[in-house]
Amino acid sequence: MWPGGLCRLWRLLGYRSRVFGPVASCRPGLCGLASRGEETGSGVRVRFGPSPTGFLHLGGLRTALYNYIFAKKHGGQFILRIEDTDQSRLVPGAAENIEDVLEWAGIPPDESPRQGGSCGPYQQSERLDLYLKAAETLVKRNAAYYCFCTPSRLETTEEEALRMGRTPKYDNRCRHLTSKQIEERLVQGCPYVIRFRLDEGTVSFEDLVYGPNRMDPANVEGDPVIIKTDGFPTYHLANVVDDHHMNISHVLRGTEWLTSTAKHVLMYRAFGWDPPVFAHLPLLLNKDGSKLSKRQSDLFIQNFSQNGYLPEALLDIVTNCGSGFSGNRPGRTLEELVSEFDVTRITTHSALLDIDKLPEFNRIHLFRHIEDSSSRQQLVTELQNLVEKVYKEKLPEGEALCKDYVERVLVHRKGHITSLLDLLKPAYSYLWIRPPVPREQMEDLTTDGEKICSMVISLYQNWPDVNGTPAELNSELRSLQMQFTTTKYSVMMKLLRLALSGQQQGPSVAEMMLSLGPKEVCERLQRVIIH
Repeated sequence: MWPGGLCRLWRLLGYRSRVFGPVASCRPGLCGLASRGEETGSGVRVRFGPSPTGFLHLGGLRTALYNYIFAKKHGGQFILRIEDTDQSRLVPGAAENIEDVLEWAGIPPDESPRQGGSCGPYQQSERLDLYLKAAETLVKRNAAYYCFCTPSRLETTEEEALRMGRTPKYDNRCRHLTSKQIEERLVQGCPYVIRFRLDEGTVSFEDLVYGPNRMDPANVEGDPVIIKTDGFPTYHLANVVDDHHMNISHVLRGTEWLTSTAKHVLMYRAFGWDPPVFAHLPLLLNKDGSKLSKRQSDLFIQNFSQNGYLPEALLDIVTNCGSGFSGNRPGRTLEELVSEFDVTRITTHSALLDIDKLPEFNRIHLFRHIEDSSSRQQLVTELQNLVEKVYKEKLPEGEALCKDYVERVLVHRKGHITSLLDLLKPAYSYLWIRPPVPREQMEDLTTDGEKICSMVISLYQNWPDVNGTPAELNSELRSLQMQFTTTKYSVMMKLLRLALSGQQQGPSVAEMMLSLGPKEVCERLQRVIIH
């Protein structure tokens, strides 16, 4: 029989005996001692367990990435588990956003709420009966107990501890309630939580990053809550129960959880389960050493995506500033990260993120994408959509946005731009809309304007290598300028720049001509002659 309180809580929350078929296939029972991985295989299984209290942050992406890399390095499985037990702080759409971001970043989970899998459900709010059964087991074993302390008493106790100069912690008062006292309070309907009984003494465990650890959690904190008054578990119970039932072999999580690991180890012992291997990742900090904050909205992954950054650049920079690899250098692909990863190389030093370097990382990866013919076609389509959205009715009819033209622009601008959005800035507007002919400015430069334009048209129409290099085209233009005794080379370049772009600054004229292509260059110069 269940303890009366848990039975009532079960009925109060309206739970029927939800069928956890997939979970049952992973574990025959909560208290069973079956060896880890007997159903899902004996390989590496890691999980990323974000809370959907906000959209995925750069720090969260880094934790997911390390788990993904570790799994793929060892031929294992990467699991996404949504830890939504804090119902008061849930953000609508955040859970879906997390999985969207992982897929966008190229590190999709093997098992997840969306993908499914043999150990689901993968959302903790759908596993509540499992946690309540786990709590029942601990209560029966005298490893957990009902706590009826009111919030006001807990607050008073904390204030008293602070007044006395002591570290506030629960005084374990309800540990000592008799069975009769417990039953009386349950019959009266007194609100309660369930707390885990911390054993006194040192707890030892090995961490892959921080090495041997010895902690005495009972000496520094009171018995932790594992089931809240609303029937939802706290992180401490839910992560232990889920990691066991999902056959998690290694737990790679932030170093902020290192101090909680000792009580998790005690909980594994109370259940009679073997704990996974732990590896706590050093913090990702701003370059000034301050903590990344969820209030730094510019660090949300969706913002980076909207601002034109490639997922490869984000994965590259968050690993480049940390440890765990044979050597850090910008430009590494995900495949290279997996190949070079070694968990024993992770140091305990915090990783300092210089986000100002991200544009350069993005430039390197964008260059690589443009160089690759397959990736380039995806960029062409993306750029076509961006240009059409920004310039709309200003676009000329005809070939200005045809595939070949957009591809030419990308090929000739690679290495000069840090994202596709650079090509939408005013400095590059001449690529998409033909500027008016600034005749007065051109006439102020030289009276040879029409003749120069005519000869450049002839040059370009007869130049055998229309896809040559800027240096080669510059050489041809210099030879052409020698025919004008009254117009210097610099003046001729200013005139051509005005004719082609309507601007006085920008890329070199040769680069501009190669980006526009022969047909567009000739048509723009022809407008000068006609007018």
